[in-house]
Amino acid sequence: MREWWRGAVMYQIYPRSFLDTNGDGVGDLAGITAKLDYIADLGVDGIWISPFFKSPMKDFGYDVSDYCDVDPLFGTLADYDRLIEKAHALGLKVIIDQVISHTSDAHPWFTESRASRDNPKADWFVWANPKPDGSPPNNWLSIFGGSAWQWDTRRRQYYMHNFLTQQPDLNLHNPEVQDAVLAALEFWLQRGTDGFRLDTANFYMHDRLLRDNPAKPADTAPTGDERPDNPYFMQFHRYDKSQPENLLFLRRLRELLNRYPDRMAVAEIGDDDPIGRTAEYVQADLLHTAYNFSLLNDTFNAPHIAKALIAFHQATDDGWPSWAFSNHDVKRVVSRWGGPDADPRLGRMLTALLSSLRGTAFIYQGEELGLPEAEVPYDKLQDPYGITFWPDFKGRDGCRTPIPWDVEAPQAGFSTAEPWLPIPEAHRKLAAGAQAHDPESTLAFTRQFLRWRRSHPAFATGAIRFLDTADGVLAFERVLDGERMLCVFNLTGETRIWTAPTVQIAPTDAPGLGGRLEGGRVALPPYAAFFGAVAAEAMQAEQNAA
Repeated sequence: MREWWRGAVMYQIYPRSFLDTNGDGVGDLAGITAKLDYIADLGVDGIWISPFFKSPMKDFGYDVSDYCDVDPLFGTLADYDRLIEKAHALGLKVIIDQVISHTSDAHPWFTESRASRDNPKADWFVWANPKPDGSPPNNWLSIFGGSAWQWDTRRRQYYMHNFLTQQPDLNLHNPEVQDAVLAALEFWLQRGTDGFRLDTANFYMHDRLLRDNPAKPADTAPTGDERPDNPYFMQFHRYDKSQPENLLFLRRLRELLNRYPDRMAVAEIGDDDPIGRTAEYVQADLLHTAYNFSLLNDTFNAPHIAKALIAFHQATDDGWPSWAFSNHDVKRVVSRWGGPDADPRLGRMLTALLSSLRGTAFIYQGEELGLPEAEVPYDKLQDPYGITFWPDFKGRDGCRTPIPWDVEAPQAGFSTAEPWLPIPEAHRKLAAGAQAHDPESTLAFTRQFLRWRRSHPAFATGAIRFLDTADGVLAFERVLDGERMLCVFNLTGETRIWTAPTVQIAPTDAPGLGGRLEGGRVALPPYAAFFGAVAAEAMQAEQNAA
């Protein structure tokens, strides 16, 4: 029996923007529960919920002030328990974000830690003395701009923050901190949670010697989500994250999960070597799976996608990857890869591609509707990251606007009040209610394709073998036992013809993506795909020849 998370398709929910049931303009847990039937009907295996814990919301929940309670903005612990109960009744797994590299500066742990240098929690965060000239201890930078060190007048020391100054880094070198964090995770496991998405999982440890990061040469090739407007990406982050001690802590975390049957953890990895680091973190005694930003950047072509998957499988024999094309931190994929006037066929093809890759797939809310990136005017921005780097980088609000449910209802059915972010008119036209009645819609396709995928085990755990890719076409096979599925995708807006291998191929009943078999060739209209079954006798002939 396969572990449920291997080859699963998970649906990411950003709760602030999913559905508001109490009329305050912000989504809540009750809203998620109300739409679980909709989610189950998509054909996914479970949900990942972004943070809903108590928080001052400086970074919209990624600054936690209480790991073991629900912020009133989202509801109560009882609301969470009801959500878990209904999800499980529908056959959906539930994983939740855990933000344990840092807390909010309003967390009681930090309040106590900053009070003096000799209190019981004095060493629970990363504190350092200034240099003799009063400057920060080293050259480490915050992703959100400026130094990673903030002066504190109470202790007359600097504390480290990889993100906002209101997000001080926990000192996970301290065993007491590890114990406290693991106790918080166990709190949610005991409530029936099926697993965790570990935010910034390679940021847990820092170099104890606080050595400077080396500078990147100007001609260094980009490897992930780098941006030229942000000085953070001008360094190799050798010492402020991805330390060897991190793996020791993750083994403790895995031991906790192993005490609870059928639970899992997926890590977010942001690193100078994204593939290598991801492979390192999914060793047998570490994390179950992990994803990185290799397919969350601007590069969109067949060789790039094939290279990322091949590199992962070359780096680890048995590690299991996860892949995503969108999430709450990056521009929505149809706009990122298709431009401002993306062809609607692109979104459908990308859903099929993502869920056909070997690994666990994470679909971000709104992908099933084909939502483009929203254009949020400066005076409506909420994201501190975007406000700091405007206008070259407009932040993450454009992918976080509320889900449109009803084209005719006020606020597109998301809320009875003005939403925390505006809903673009272009999104209203793509409302779930309207698409539900259109058999040609992106929503209808998503439902049909994911159901079809479930009937073919090779897509869950089968091996992957890439075929020659050229001229904008990505082709590979998924193979498991007696099933061998040919998958061909046209990543361009132009018609392509791909010559099939010299084996017997039969078209399948995959939901329509436009690709068709013509003799020994596959004809692919713009953003089309083709799925073909390799005949059993052809497979046997190949084996005999080998």
